[in-house]
Amino acid sequence: MDLKQIQDLVKMVNKSNISELTIEEKDIKITIKQKEDKYVTAAPVQQALAVAAPPVAAALATPAAAPAPAASNLITIKSPMIGTFYRRPSPDKPNLVDEGDEVRSGKVVCIIEAMKLFNEIESEISGKIVKVLVEDSTPVEFDQPLFLVEPA
Repeated sequence: MDLKQIQDLVKMVNKSNISELTIEEKDIKITIKQKEDKYVTAAPVQQALAVAAPPVAAALATPAAAPAPAASNLITIKSPMIGTFYRRPSPDKPNLVDEGDEVRSGKVVCIIEAMKLFNEIESEISGKIVKVLVEDSTPVEFDQPLFLVEPA
């Protein structure tokens, strides 16, 4: 099971009424539980790893960076997790997207590092990047606006 599949499972559990999900494949056991403080646990047979997700109340109470003036037709791409926001895949590479760039659904628009894992964040819509709301290499919160997109 790859990281993308695990992230998709976490998103599915967060959006549903499922309180716990356990999946076992070969030498890996993954348990995702919803509680007041959400915890995601991925445990290989010999080794355990626990990753804390943000409490929902704290994520909603935390003010996000001041968004640019939003037009009624703009859609916001938000952070699916807490971590460090990167606009490019490595220091020697160009930005994944810039203001004015056209994006398609599924295109990687940024990377968020969380717990030493680099997560590619994909656009869920097609359109034009109107505004980048976060500076490169800065911390982001769960559900924080990252980009404003004018849908195509």
